[in-house]
Amino acid sequence: MNPVESAPAALTGAMSGGDVFFILMGAILVFAMHGGFAFLEVGTVRHKNQVNALVKILVDFAVSTVAYFFIGYMVAYGVNFFVSAHVLSGATGSFAPQGKDLVKFFFLLTFAAAIPAIISGGIAERARFWPQVGATAILVSLVYPFFEGIVWNGNLGIQDWMTTAFGAPFHDFAGSIVVHAVGGWIALGAVLMLGARSGRYSRTGKLHAFPPSSIPWLALGSWMLCVGWFGFNVMSAQSLEGVSGLVAMNSLMAMAGGILAALIAGRNDPGFVHNGALAGLVAVCAGSDIMHPIGALVVGGVAGAIFVVMFEACQDKLKIDDVLGVWPLHGLCGLWGGVAAGIFGLEQLGGMGGVSFTAQLFGSLAGAVYALAAGLAVYAVLRATIGIRLDQEAEHRGADLSIHMIGANPEQEVAAR
Repeated sequence: MNPVESAPAALTGAMSGGDVFFILMGAILVFAMHGGFAFLEVGTVRHKNQVNALVKILVDFAVSTVAYFFIGYMVAYGVNFFVSAHVLSGATGSFAPQGKDLVKFFFLLTFAAAIPAIISGGIAERARFWPQVGATAILVSLVYPFFEGIVWNGNLGIQDWMTTAFGAPFHDFAGSIVVHAVGGWIALGAVLMLGARSGRYSRTGKLHAFPPSSIPWLALGSWMLCVGWFGFNVMSAQSLEGVSGLVAMNSLMAMAGGILAALIAGRNDPGFVHNGALAGLVAVCAGSDIMHPIGALVVGGVAGAIFVVMFEACQDKLKIDDVLGVWPLHGLCGLWGGVAAGIFGLEQLGGMGGVSFTAQLFGSLAGAVYALAAGLAVYAVLRATIGIRLDQEAEHRGADLSIHMIGANPEQEVAAR
């Protein structure tokens, strides 16, 4: 073959291989975030529930992988993997060369698996194990991908309708609504179906404090999530050609805004500070590719304040025992992020444009309503059929011993007997 003629083919192969590696690194970073979910929960729950937190997140990821592979990805994108490995690799047929579609599945799977990881923090310390595994399978195979496909694949023509009705489609670059708000509002439904932990509220409604077991573990979880989030946001471009440093800058600024706002509103509380970083990152996902960095700073700051105010209101005034505050963090800050993309993404406020405030408001509220309804429905059915809550004795003993028959520090516990 003429070297000149082979050069374009070699360049195409190099670009395709670069995209495969790029998406794979994004998938690995977001996969690592699931360790962050686990340790955030480990540090927040009481010591007798730490093992359960770790096992839940890992098992949920495995169940999510199977559910998304066989059903969920097909629901969202109309693609199945029931062909030969030769076709899957991209050597022939409809799949992209060098397995690009396969690493894309891995990347999007890590997003899908975030749904049960988010829910896990809300229902901690009193949920039965196997019913939650069943809920994960339902949510990741059907509930989440149905909405994912509407927003990110244009399913059912709803994005086209919104473009006609509002002048622009619903914009959610990295999942403020698709992932975080959907996960957070499903979690609210699950928490409401479960009820509060035993002893959390007195008969008069007074809140009893359940201190976190470990601030260092909580902080580690937050750090792991923050680091992985730059894969979550930046690598949502899914190609080297589409990658933008603006997304990285906006993620950084929103994170800083969330930390500082939570520091002030939370009166130096370390739990609020570390979750404030996550609040800012949740909120910026939707518009991280179109906002000015100053706009991202404001969006993150508002999200940090939302988390602190609503976490306290949720626990004390609303009597919703959401252990990690996943509804305020993911549900409400995600909802704010979807709407904020329609404000700070506008050219008048320094953004890139191409968005409609009305479309963002409609799409964000629709996502929240859909997720809450789905969460209530799924957990209500499970509660009525197989039950979703540990009995009082098992809850008092702790999920570690009741479910896994081992505690977080077995050697010390044996020695103490």
